[in-house]
Order: sequence, then structure tokens, then C-alpha cells
Amino acid sequence: MSKGTLEVIVGCMSSGKSEELIRRLKRATIAKQLVVVFKPGLDIRGEKLAISSRDGRLFDAIPIDDPQEVFVHLQPEHKVVALDEAQFLSEGVLVVIQKLLDKGVRVLVAGLDTDFRGEPFGIVPQLMAEADSVTKLTAVCVRCGEPAIRTQRLIAGQPAPYESPRIVVGGDEMYEARCRACHQVPQACLYTPGERH
Repeated sequence: MSKGTLEVIVGCMSSGKSEELIRRLKRATIAKQLVVVFKPGLDIRGEKLAISSRDGRLFDAIPIDDPQEVFVHLQPEHKVVALDEAQFLSEGVLVVIQKLLDKGVRVLVAGLDTDFRGEPFGIVPQLMAEADSVTKLTAVCVRCGEPAIRTQRLIAGQPAPYESPRIVVGGDEMYEARCRACHQVPQACLYTPGERH
């Protein structure tokens, strides 16, 4: 039996990751390949039982809290397994993906490669290193219109400080696509208010 393949799709918010994932899934179904799609149960945005793109496309998906749940839903006929929002999945997904590859399954993964700080996000960088192919998408910076590679988190309309929680699930009301120049991450306050310098 031949080994499977791992295709990783990454980028910042609004870069079209889910749209590209859905495009590949639709092509697989046209080729009469049985597919199954998973998303983190933590991702409560939009449709509960589907992944969705910003242009309104949907594809049925099963929410999971533990990567091992993939095997509860996996059937021998499944030729393609997809995982969306991989940055929210635990490291256990690496073992799951390796088992799928050993079974000859084509695995598609989409997720944010960096967090709001611009730092590597979860297990996505490791998946990129182990992938057969990596597609890195860009968005359009909402500030200047240049290609955006960063995800800007906003709190009350202002850039979230570095010490903010790393994972906060949200949509356009909390996040913007920005280029490297327009992306801002204020550092933690290193002095007590009123302290003289």
C-alpha cells in the first residue's frame, strides 16, 4: 500500500484558507473519492456542522474535541480526510495524521500559521515541516491594501497587547488582516503607572 499525502494550507485571517480547502474537497468528490471533514469543537463561529468560507460556501464537517475522535468516524472507504482550523487542535493530531498517512489517506489541513502576535501557532508549523505540499495564502491589509500575512487582534478597536490570551475565538469583529508594516502588538507595560523614568 502506498503512503498517503499531507497537504497544508496556511495564511492569516481572511486569506481564503477554508475556501481553498473546500475547493480541493469538491474536486475530490467530483473524482468520486469519499471524503470526511473535521473541525475543532472549540470553533463555534458560523455553522456548527460545516466549515464555511467567506464567500458563503459550506462543506459538511464533524466537530471534534480530541483528535482521536477522527477514528470514530473514519470508514475504510474514506480516501480524503480534512481538518480545518488546525491551530486549535492538540498535538495528538500529529499521531492521528501519521496513522492516516500510513493507511494511504490523502490528508488536507488548513489553519493559521501565526497567532495575533505574529508567532508560530500551535502544531501548524510542525505540520508545514512534515507536509508534502504547503500553500501559503495572503489576504489584503485592511489598512494599506498591501498583501497581508498577519492577523491583527483588536480589543475595543485597538491592537491587543502581547500579554493577551493566545487563543480567543472570534471573527471580523475581533480580527483584521494586516501586512507586516501595519501589524501592531503593543508590549506589556514594564513599569508601574506614575513611576518616573
